[in-house]
Amino acid sequence: MPTILVVDDTAVDRRLAGGLLEKAPEMNVCYAESGQDALLKIGDFLPDLVVTDLQMPDLDGLQLVTSISEKYPDVPVVLMTAHGSENIAAQALASGAASYVPKSDLADSLVDTVRHILHMTETDARYRRLISCATRTEFEFQLENDPELIPPLVDLVHQVLDSQQLFDPGTRLRVGVALEQALSNAMIRGNLEIVREQFPYASRELVAERARQTEFRQRRVALSVQVTPEKAHFIVRDQGPGFDASLIPTPNDPESFRDGIGRGLVLIRTFMDVAEFSDHGRALTMIKFRSESPNKPR
Repeated sequence: MPTILVVDDTAVDRRLAGGLLEKAPEMNVCYAESGQDALLKIGDFLPDLVVTDLQMPDLDGLQLVTSISEKYPDVPVVLMTAHGSENIAAQALASGAASYVPKSDLADSLVDTVRHILHMTETDARYRRLISCATRTEFEFQLENDPELIPPLVDLVHQVLDSQQLFDPGTRLRVGVALEQALSNAMIRGNLEIVREQFPYASRELVAERARQTEFRQRRVALSVQVTPEKAHFIVRDQGPGFDASLIPTPNDPESFRDGIGRGLVLIRTFMDVAEFSDHGRALTMIKFRSESPNKPR
């Protein structure tokens, strides 16, 4: 059973987040009252994941993320963001946090976000030795509009990256998060045209109903993956109407952190070295370079 450490200096908020997670029968929840307390507890027992507030008096969320990334790189961190913490959140994502959930959206998104991150940290060694012999790996998929296809596809990419030791565990996790967000955006917002305001709360029933409609059911999401010793290169393409890519939020856009509407694109742009839209927003090219690659953007 995975152990989740919830960190917040406010008792009410700490219990709110922890209470949501405790309702998930597969999770064991522990608590820390501050960033310093969290580091002490992590030193005593290594949690599987940390959920932390950003604004704390002794050691804020950014400092905590930095410390965990340096000392415990295998432990992912999910941020809880609130009004006034947007700049810290952007820095924390760049420093190693795996994802974030606005405090206004905890009830709807916290448990699912933690489950997704935990799932992506699981390793499967069955193919490591074989895949590690590859010097270049390429594959392409044409996905129906079924979100259940996304997690196993991200798992496959994780296996390839892990076996080739292209990135450290934290970077591999963040690449997986970015890819998952890109595929979800392409499928739900692109092909199925579920509007931006609905997307964070889109139910399985709404997605399935829209996917059955004649106008949308023939559309596919295309994924092209190329992994070399230098980089991981992804192209995600949908068959929707497209959009004005100049309107997408930047990683430090406060509005994205407040309501979570632009969360996926913020994560993509933060976690990838290159994230560029083309074909009127229908195609997204994402590249993550090995840290010492001379071609990595500076």
